[in-house]
Amino acid sequence: PPAAPPPPGPAARGSLSIHRAFLRSPLGLLRLGQLLLGAAFWVTVAAHKYEGAAHFALFAAVLVWLLTLALFGLSLLGRWALVPWLGSRWLLTNLVHDLVLGVGLYAAATGIMGYKAGRKSYCNLPGYSQRCLYGAYLSASVCGGIAACLYLFSGLYCLSRRCRDERDII
Repeated sequence: PPAAPPPPGPAARGSLSIHRAFLRSPLGLLRLGQLLLGAAFWVTVAAHKYEGAAHFALFAAVLVWLLTLALFGLSLLGRWALVPWLGSRWLLTNLVHDLVLGVGLYAAATGIMGYKAGRKSYCNLPGYSQRCLYGAYLSASVCGGIAACLYLFSGLYCLSRRCRDERDII
């Protein structure tokens, strides 16, 4: 079959303005939640001493957060058509980002931080005098788990739009 034209974006404008329809859409609201919880995850990990596999968890969280920020910014400004090759497949790009990167990497990061919290669970006992990372690891694990769920919801939203042969994210 011939290649379909790219999905229509907002009307061309000379100056940048906010695409309010995206901001009010389910995907826009989910993206805001993803950005907030993702930032809470990596700030919590980065603000405390971490070692071993937590380096991967931090890398995964920051990578997904930065990519989500880029998707959110381009969608909010209605400028996804400016992205070569991906702009014409914006719904598919969001779908793959959410289900593969978002869910996959946040689930792995959540598992790592949950495991590390379990390994540090002894230090929250009364009378333990050393610095305790249990709370930080547990908080990061909870934020990562909720973020993974938000990515799953946004991925399913994009998948449902794709199954209905809709070509736009809103």
